[in-house]
Amino acid sequence: MLALDTPVTCVTPGYPADADADPEWAARVEAHRLARPSSWATVEEVDVAAALRAERGPVLVDCVGTWLTRQLDAVGWDSPRGAVVAELERRTADLAAAVADHPGPIVLVTNEVGWGVVPEHPSGRLFADLLGRANQALAGVCDDVVLLVAGRALHL
Repeated sequence: MLALDTPVTCVTPGYPADADADPEWAARVEAHRLARPSSWATVEEVDVAAALRAERGPVLVDCVGTWLTRQLDAVGWDSPRGAVVAELERRTADLAAAVADHPGPIVLVTNEVGWGVVPEHPSGRLFADLLGRANQALAGVCDDVVLLVAGRALHL
């Protein structure tokens, strides 16, 4: 358990350049920034694996869903599905390796999107499929996985 005043690095996958054009999204991002303790450093980096390799101490990654979105932005949501899946599996494996090799504690925040309705649009189905695979790969290299449901922590 870390002391409350322990310096932590919060790694965020960065936000799209046009995020500020959406006032509601910008307010959410700012609320997250303001909620972090002043002793924490923030690193906004799309390449979360590289950011983890550069850090030595405790890290919070917030969040894997945003990381995936930024990766899909880079690869191209409309690229051929097979190529997108292969590239994202490679990037996910790189992120999982960086998590496994990190010398300090890491908390990964992610979404669970596979419990609802199957998305109507191909991009939504692609995102849900890839996030499920990323969550599985990352959970596979973690010592503990905690699912938060209705404010309750369930250790898996």
